[in-house]
Amino acid sequence: MSDGLADVIERHAKGRGGDIALHFEGESSSYRQLWRCIESATHTLKQAGVQPGDRVACLSLNHPGVLVLLFALARLGAIFLPLNYRLAAAELAAVLSHADASFIVADSIHPRLAGELAAGKCMAVLPLDGLIPAGDENSAPSVNHGTADTPVLLVYTSGTTGQPKGVLHTQAGLLANCVMSVAAHQFTPQDHVLTVLPLFHVGGLCIQTLPALYVGARVTLHPRFDAARWLVDVVRLRPTTTLMVPATMRAVVDHPDFAHTDLSSLQQLSAGSSSIPEALINAFHQRGIPVCQVYGATETGPVSIYLPRADALAHAGSAGRAATGVEVRLLDLSGDEVGANVVGEICLRAPNLMNGYWRDPDNPAFRDGWFHSGDLGLCDVEGFYHVVGRSKDMIISGGENVYPAEIETILAQCPWIAEACVVGLPDEKWGEVVVAVIVKKPDSSQGTSDAMALFDRRLARFKQPRRVVFCDNLPKTALGKVQKLQLIAQVKRLLDA
Repeated sequence: MSDGLADVIERHAKGRGGDIALHFEGESSSYRQLWRCIESATHTLKQAGVQPGDRVACLSLNHPGVLVLLFALARLGAIFLPLNYRLAAAELAAVLSHADASFIVADSIHPRLAGELAAGKCMAVLPLDGLIPAGDENSAPSVNHGTADTPVLLVYTSGTTGQPKGVLHTQAGLLANCVMSVAAHQFTPQDHVLTVLPLFHVGGLCIQTLPALYVGARVTLHPRFDAARWLVDVVRLRPTTTLMVPATMRAVVDHPDFAHTDLSSLQQLSAGSSSIPEALINAFHQRGIPVCQVYGATETGPVSIYLPRADALAHAGSAGRAATGVEVRLLDLSGDEVGANVVGEICLRAPNLMNGYWRDPDNPAFRDGWFHSGDLGLCDVEGFYHVVGRSKDMIISGGENVYPAEIETILAQCPWIAEACVVGLPDEKWGEVVVAVIVKKPDSSQGTSDAMALFDRRLARFKQPRRVVFCDNLPKTALGKVQKLQLIAQVKRLLDA
């Protein structure tokens, strides 16, 4: 029988149980203590009636109990359903209904919301703190129903291009992802990961956190991201690596303490996003910290393409090469593979891919073992991949293909622009026109003509925006990705006003 997900922690508990596994709010837990918590939680959940295959939702900020819950459910053969606490109650209710969840485990901040969501749905509410034993005693061991092929994680996508979809991963898939991430990051038991992204997404959970525990390293959890606290803990706790997205990178770089904070413990900074503004990459490179990019999706585990620290400086801005065990194809509209430096849809096949979409087995995005990402990219002659945008975001103006990422890169380099996004709007003459949506930095007085001047002699005329719209903010997901459908609706309202 193949090992299950929780077996990794049990082995560490037996072989090097005194080493620190988790640090949270000033307290550290060893691998031995973590395993005892998992044993206790397994017993508690079984007593509560959790059965193999049950979907157990979790509504919580980052907390050690979230990880304990995942491993305990893995032992029971049940499925961990992390909830995005930033969603509206109606959105969360829709997720719970679609997943047909039986239980909600909630932290001390969300008991009322959990109770409201459970009301009328025959769902039991369990306190997250109740899974963690008050003392250091052993709990009676429970029968292990979870194996490598058992589904263990059901994550709902952020829904940037439509209704959220439930992505189902097996224990074998998560373990394969750990192996890939360990190789990509070159993790060792001596590493120390600072986790600040939310564990309700595969980014925060699976890119560094689970792989670090897989290899026996240390993980420090922040309940949620805070730039000031990140800077303080890099100095105080000396982590060797951390994972960010462009929004959190920008918050750190813009913080007044960034320039004089000692960041020397960081051997690398991984960035989970399809594209990262060059200015943010340079800001960390100037501090001697290689920015290593991770490309993937909720459906892919998510480690698929990775830029290691050895290549971070020479290939800054690239998504990197295919991770170990990952097959990549770039396909044109006819489904044929394209050559070097030609744009195509990124398609992936790997052992860490999802088991499938929950209650949607015929979804065309996942067929014949290949995940069709909807992302557009090219591969250069050295084998490095570059993501240029989403196929659904591609703008066809006057018969020409325009990739928003190319325009957004120029806008991101402008000193008076805080952030920007490019979308296409319907147009009777051109089919679509390119619109640049810009958030200016405070006290900036520049206008449309200043924005248009940024593209002179840098982009072909057909690629340049025909409209510029200024707004106060861009609608985003919890991980800082712009929600383009909402943004397009917002832009239309502004233009019609």
